Amino acid sequence: MLVSLHVKNLALIEETEVNLSEGLNILSGETGAGKSIIIGSINLALGARADKDMIRTGADYALVELVFQVTDDEMLQEIKALDIPVEEDGVIIIQRKIQPNRNLFKICGETVAAKQVKALSELLIDIHGQHEHQSLLYKKNHMEILDSFAGEELAAIKDKLREKYREYALLGKELAELNVDDETKVRELSLAEFEYKEIEDAGLTEGEDDELEGSYRRMANSRQIVEAAARAYQLTGNSDSPASDAVGHAVRDLRSVEVYDDKARELADELENIDALLNDFNRSIAEYLSDMEFDEELFAQTQERLNVLNRLKLKYGGSIQAALTYQSALAEKIEKLNNADAYKAQLEERLAHAEKELEALCRKASKVRSKEAVKLAKDMVAALTDLNFLDVKFEIQVCRKEEMTANGFDDVEFVISTNPGEPLKSLGNVASGGELSRIMLAIKTVLASRDRIPTMIFDEIDTGISGKTAWKVSEKLGALSRSHQIICITHLPQIAAMADSHYKISKQAVDNKTMTDITRLSEAETIDELARMLGSDEITDTVRENAKELLKTADGKKKK
Repeated sequence: MLVSLHVKNLALIEETEVNLSEGLNILSGETGAGKSIIIGSINLALGARADKDMIRTGADYALVELVFQVTDDEMLQEIKALDIPVEEDGVIIIQRKIQPNRNLFKICGETVAAKQVKALSELLIDIHGQHEHQSLLYKKNHMEILDSFAGEELAAIKDKLREKYREYALLGKELAELNVDDETKVRELSLAEFEYKEIEDAGLTEGEDDELEGSYRRMANSRQIVEAAARAYQLTGNSDSPASDAVGHAVRDLRSVEVYDDKARELADELENIDALLNDFNRSIAEYLSDMEFDEELFAQTQERLNVLNRLKLKYGGSIQAALTYQSALAEKIEKLNNADAYKAQLEERLAHAEKELEALCRKASKVRSKEAVKLAKDMVAALTDLNFLDVKFEIQVCRKEEMTANGFDDVEFVISTNPGEPLKSLGNVASGGELSRIMLAIKTVLASRDRIPTMIFDEIDTGISGKTAWKVSEKLGALSRSHQIICITHLPQIAAMADSHYKISKQAVDNKTMTDITRLSEAETIDELARMLGSDEITDTVRENAKELLKTADGKKKK
């Protein structure tokens, strides 16, 4: 579960920390108080896109920190398999620091990549955004929901299916490249043979370009090299007063007094070693100068060879290795074009075999989807009935499409009838905004029964609902909170009354600065907040009594 949230210098938040509890955590507040900032900060910590403008005015950085407590041993093993650090007691601390020019993610103090945080978040938390229910209007999302419900049985088939589809697509592409007219085939063969011969005639050797570039640099700058080496030679041993003579004199002077002081003897020995090294250096540099004769013909040959290598590198991939790899591919292409008919027949046979295997996997996936669609539809009807859809029909249609894809050949669509006598229709043609919210809550509830994600966040799941339906949603969230930690932003008092912990988000001006804060409410403060949510301009004793009655009703529903 999410134990705590700490936010600093983010938008309107100077610094705030909130400790969350198990069960149903309700967040409420006036419109514009900054509720979206709280949920947004959680999203930021989990890898959502960040902008430097999010940093509070006057601050150098923004910081968001989430502390999770994981008690499920199997989940802990999955997390550790992602190479993510975990504290001994199962505590996981995710921290994101947002600076103007960079972002830094840390997990338990270790710097990590954003993709690691994203992978971790998929195990720990499910966030339902304000407008996520609109995604139900798109059929492509229906298959994702069904596949998620189907779980590991379908996931294993889909892994094989994706791999087989990739093989099938590559074979199809290769076959299409062979299905060209004779004129095109002759032209492609001619070009492939020309390019192959061009690389072959160059006699490329890996590393040759680096060696030649070193030789070219040396020869192109030989004059400067000789002049510098000659000066070094003269200064150290071949001038009127070379360094070697001065060092020799110094050695003799120290030797003349070494009998009087052991330290003088040590210095004389050290200087004598320097003298020997200087003599060795003079011999080495003399040999170096004798080898520095400029060969104009060799220089021209080196320059010409480098031009050939650089031209081929530029043309065939940027390096000698890339050019040689391209040559190998050309050899295969030439062989295929020279034996096009035989190779085409072989490809067609392989493609037919891959298509047969792909179709078998598509059938397996479709069989599982069809089986799970019946189960999901049944569970959805039960969940929707709990959410005040009094006479609802819900089905999941799994139909075959013409083409096969990496997901199979299924076309999945959710259809619903919310009134007696009405035919089943697409969600987009039937459901209102409030109905879509409830349908999404039903989906989340049903999926939650099959996954192990411990924390779920609902940002205004109550869009477009009121009255009795609001109580039904409240009861559903309460039931869901018995097996999951729920964090819910709401405007409805019926939902807020069901809270195990109630937090108020408020905005105030301090020292000419606007600040958002979040506070856990006491029982008395909860009553006042519910009274405000009931829509009263003034919190009177009568309104407070209504709020208390609301809490009493919610308590009764919890005990059912």
